[in-house]
Amino acid sequence: MTDDPALRASDADRDRVAAVLGEALATGRLTSLEHADRLEAAYTAKTVGELVPVTRDLPDVAAGSAPAVIEQQTISSTFSKVIRKGRWVASRHTRLDATFGALIIDLSDAVLPGREITIEADAKFSKMIVRVPDNAHVIDEGSSMFGKRNVSGGSGGDGPLIRITGKSMFAKLIVTRGVSDWNLA
Repeated sequence: MTDDPALRASDADRDRVAAVLGEALATGRLTSLEHADRLEAAYTAKTVGELVPVTRDLPDVAAGSAPAVIEQQTISSTFSKVIRKGRWVASRHTRLDATFGALIIDLSDAVLPGREITIEADAKFSKMIVRVPDNAHVIDEGSSMFGKRNVSGGSGGDGPLIRITGKSMFAKLIVTRGVSDWNLA
């Protein structure tokens, strides 16, 4: 990173900080809650100067030994109901797979790694609900066959871009902001 704290931070700058945080978590220097808080601060930082305090009390990570940022993860539900909510670390590409079940994913308190994430939502004979942050901009690029896809709430604003892809067959996919007509319990 540069010495000019006023310079805008790049995704690569944020990823380097995330690598230091990941190593600190793996070696026991940070708790999982501290890791999530600092990771969120890193990915919402606009300038290099905002990144400095996030790792000030942690050792640098040698190049090549840094753990990778979670690029992809899968959350699935088969003949069951799965709920992911609260404080958790999402990935840049999250695959949601529901077959004859229900899958409820709440991104409103999740740590989002970057300004754009992709949710690949594949539902068959299922119900899938994705709650996004209030300030998120959502683009639905998926398809439906004998099902329903409903993206409500319009575009948020200066928040992350959440791209929804995938297919729903004989299924319902709802993407919403706030708790409205559904319950996460």
